[in-house]
Amino acid sequence: MLHLDPEHFNLKPHFATIHCEPGWQWRRRDLPMPNYDLFYVWSGEGDLILNGRHFHLRPQSCFLFRPGDEITATHQPQNPLVLTYIHFDMTASVTLIPQPYRIIKDFISLESLLRRYVRLFLVHTFGAEIEAKLILKQMMIHLLREEQVGEEKTAKASYSLLETIEEIANYVQQHPGDPHTVESLAARASLSPKYFSQKFREIIGQTVRSYIVHARIKRAEHLLHFTGMTVTEAADALGYNDVHFFSRQFKHYTGKKPSEIR
Repeated sequence: MLHLDPEHFNLKPHFATIHCEPGWQWRRRDLPMPNYDLFYVWSGEGDLILNGRHFHLRPQSCFLFRPGDEITATHQPQNPLVLTYIHFDMTASVTLIPQPYRIIKDFISLESLLRRYVRLFLVHTFGAEIEAKLILKQMMIHLLREEQVGEEKTAKASYSLLETIEEIANYVQQHPGDPHTVESLAARASLSPKYFSQKFREIIGQTVRSYIVHARIKRAEHLLHFTGMTVTEAADALGYNDVHFFSRQFKHYTGKKPSEIR
C-alpha cells in the first residue's frame, strides 16, 4: 500500500465514528469480511476474535481487517466502545500491507487523520473523495511507520465556529441513538438554539432534525449489514420504540426495507 497510487483505493460508503450501543456485538456472519476495514478504538473495553485469535479491545487498539477475515466482537455495556471504522477496497495488487493489529503509539496523529476523513463527508466538500484517498494512504503509511519507528506526539488544534459545528455533527454520528434536541446540541456548542440551527444548516446543509434522523438510519444500515442485528434489535438500539415507524423512516431515507439490507 505504500507504493500504490491513491487512486487505487476504492472508497466504500461504510464509515463512521460511533458510540456503540450497550447491546452492541459483532456476530459471526455467513460470509467473511468482503473488503478492507480500518477499525480504531477511541475508548471503552471489549473483546474481539479475528480468525480464531483473541484480542482485548482498549483505547488505541487498531485493526486492519482484510477480505476473507472472520470476526466476532463484544464490549462491556458499562464501558461501551467508541470506535471509527472505514471500509475500502483496492483496485491493484498489494505487496506491503500493515499488520492486522497494533496498539497505536502516535495516536494523536492517527486520530487527526481519522477525524479529517469522517468530516470530509459531513458536507458536500469539493474534492472530498480525492482528499479522502490521500488521507487513507497517509493512514496506511502511518501504520507501516508505527511498525518500524516511534514518533513525537503533536498538539491538538483549536476549534473555530466551523469546526465546532462539525464536531457537533460528528457527535451526533457517534451517538445516533441518543435523544438529541436542538436545545441540547446548541448547549453543547455553547450557542443559542436559533443561532445554532441557522449555522448548522449553513455549514452541514441539513436541518438539525434531518441530520439526526439521517445519522440513525446510516448507523442502522451498518448494524443490519455487518453486525447481524435483527431489525427489532437495531431499532431498539437506536432509540425507536415503534419498529414499524423505524421501518417506514428507514425506507424513506434509503429506498429499501430494513429486512432487505439485513
